[in-house]
Amino acid sequence: MRKLAIGAALSGALALAGAVAPAASAAPSTPDLKFTGIKVNGGKAVVAGTTAKVTVPVTYTLTRPADVTLNGDSSFAGVILYRPTLKSMDNAVGPDDAPACTTTATTATTVTASCSEKIVVDPRRDLFEAADAGTWKAGGFYSYVDGSVSDDFLSTSSGTAIWGNLGTAKVLRAARATADASPEPVVKGRTITVKGKLTRAEWDASAYKGYQGQKAVLQFRPEGGTAYTNVKGITSGTGGALSTTVKASKSGYYRYVFAGTATTAPATATGDFIKVK
Repeated sequence: MRKLAIGAALSGALALAGAVAPAASAAPSTPDLKFTGIKVNGGKAVVAGTTAKVTVPVTYTLTRPADVTLNGDSSFAGVILYRPTLKSMDNAVGPDDAPACTTTATTATTVTASCSEKIVVDPRRDLFEAADAGTWKAGGFYSYVDGSVSDDFLSTSSGTAIWGNLGTAKVLRAARATADASPEPVVKGRTITVKGKLTRAEWDASAYKGYQGQKAVLQFRPEGGTAYTNVKGITSGTGGALSTTVKASKSGYYRYVFAGTATTAPATATGDFIKVK
């Protein structure tokens, strides 16, 4: 029931978000819940590729009226991520299971708890288009399912309330970079060509595709050394192609580094060793 109820609540919220008049208010039965201190993925961006599911931890403080019970089955609360706004929601993701909460304070009228949950983002199911990359908002939700079931009668009802603009989280496309230095071995003083490719996840196609027109830096680490240093900057070409030349001076490793953008995560190629004679 728990997964079905939460999923139904979020689906219903998505379907109704655009139909609710701006002046509409919460139903009288909606409890006064307060979500504070929401932290998504430890404050780091959520980076998604094309197939692998990404588990996103979320922590927050929840304060509820003392007479409100959240049993995690027929009544529950949690945090969702959505974009761009509550009344014009294009996408949303939320937990499959009720959060784990530990009571930290009580008064005659309220109960405060420290809560944690996990949102599993499946790029094949949850991310559909380029607009899904960027800033999402965090919102707190309350949902309930009620009903009566017997051999003679079946009746169910449910409801959802969402409090928006409680925080933000970055959702970024994963990127990949490669590097291949040649010829090898090479005589000292001769020209080395370092080729590679910069690609990023295209969620609508479930594939990595070339990322053209992006800045990348060629770096070098000498054999036996521990640190890379910048050699030169270049811009990715057609299909995300990376290519430049350098003079051979000593044996070592060449790699490309992409710093990322507002919608795409950074990427670092594996260093390619070349022997200089």
